Amino acid sequence: MTTSSYRAWGIALALVGVVAFSVRPILIKLAYAYVTDPVTLIALRMVFSLPFFVVTAFWVQRDRARAALTRRDWWAVFYLGFLGYYLASFLDFLGLQYISAGLGRLVLFLYPTITVLLSALFLGKYVSRRDVVALLISYAGLALVLSQGFAGENRNLMLGAMLVFGSALCYAGYLVSSSQVVIRIGSMRFTAYATSVASLLCILQFLLLRPLSALQLPPQVYGLAIAMAVGCTVLPVFVTSEALRRIGANQVAIIGAAGPVTTLFFGWLGLEETMSLLQLLGAGLVLSGVLLVTLKRKA
Repeated sequence: MTTSSYRAWGIALALVGVVAFSVRPILIKLAYAYVTDPVTLIALRMVFSLPFFVVTAFWVQRDRARAALTRRDWWAVFYLGFLGYYLASFLDFLGLQYISAGLGRLVLFLYPTITVLLSALFLGKYVSRRDVVALLISYAGLALVLSQGFAGENRNLMLGAMLVFGSALCYAGYLVSSSQVVIRIGSMRFTAYATSVASLLCILQFLLLRPLSALQLPPQVYGLAIAMAVGCTVLPVFVTSEALRRIGANQVAIIGAAGPVTTLFFGWLGLEETMSLLQLLGAGLVLSGVLLVTLKRKA
């Protein structure tokens, strides 16, 4: 395979990952037309995702050259699986009960800016003037989008936005905490283990909080849950991982900026969601700020 085709496949895989992640909030909103219970819905999603992650975990475990995980490693996997895959996903599901899919993806996309702040607070990382400008642009854009939303009749807009922001905060915390663990364990093994932990937690949450009769749902819900599991959870996790290997994090970040725009488009197409020109301007500011803080300067 030539260098150009190798890179082209990396770009294609990154695009597939972006589109797959972007469709997830659309499927969640469609499922809420049948069942407005995030506990049941996220459990169904993870029930159908778990077999793929377990198979992957056993597959990577066959490599005898890998060092066995220590007790500290297992605790790290459990904590990061809880924070980055279980809690972040659950808060996202909760928030999407109250806000549009497009706005939800836009708020969630702020996680790189939160990562910068957490790294400065807990790791002592330097915050450049460029980072400060990027943060101001991003949150000014979000304020613009939310201010327009308050002009409507959605009284729970702030609740939904704060829940999704909590999801972004959890995911940013996961990114800050996981870097050394991933290096020590290996990215594929870590991902398989952490997502398996999150899946089991979601299923256990359902068993503790809901009766089994809650699973008596229309077939459309099961179809949407399978689509979320395979198309919007398992697929993007692995294709994005391969894209990172082929073209690097910086290029994947550039392509990832298309995520909120894709969700806005799908929300307009499938859910009849709309945004005013002022809100679109705010969305553009958010995307610009996130790109500014994410992309590395060329030497």
